[in-house]
Amino acid sequence: MTSRIAFRSRAQRLPPSLKMVSGGLAIGTLDLAFAWFFWQSHGVTLARILQSVAAGVLGEASFAGGMASVLLGAGLHYFIATMFVLAYRLASLRHAALRVHPVACGLGYGVLLYLAMNFVVVPLSAADAPGFGNVPWVASSVVMHAVFGVMCTLFARSS
Repeated sequence: MTSRIAFRSRAQRLPPSLKMVSGGLAIGTLDLAFAWFFWQSHGVTLARILQSVAAGVLGEASFAGGMASVLLGAGLHYFIATMFVLAYRLASLRHAALRVHPVACGLGYGVLLYLAMNFVVVPLSAADAPGFGNVPWVASSVVMHAVFGVMCTLFARSS
């Protein structure tokens, strides 16, 4: 019991920026685990997933970039996940309902994130346009983004 109180006390003292970065790390890691779990049966490696993220900047050259493009993809992936939390935090400072109803708002925010990433960000990047023919992937991605949205609300509220 004492260790739980001590842990909570230390966690509450973390600066808001560190709490948001922690949220980005948690969301980014869960997202990578989800994508790898889904695609590994198709022979896709974690490195290839991260290179596909870097393809947003490098285009097809990312897949020939080796470890450098893997690291770039990882950095971009975690940066974007952290920005998800920051964006929700900033919006919640202006709109109290976003803080009061974290699950309902988080689910909606997550779906909004999915739509923004797939219909705005990726099409504007150097990566290939996303395909929507793999229904299990699309459906599970929407569900996972809803989970990410709720995670964003919880990390944003704690910061």
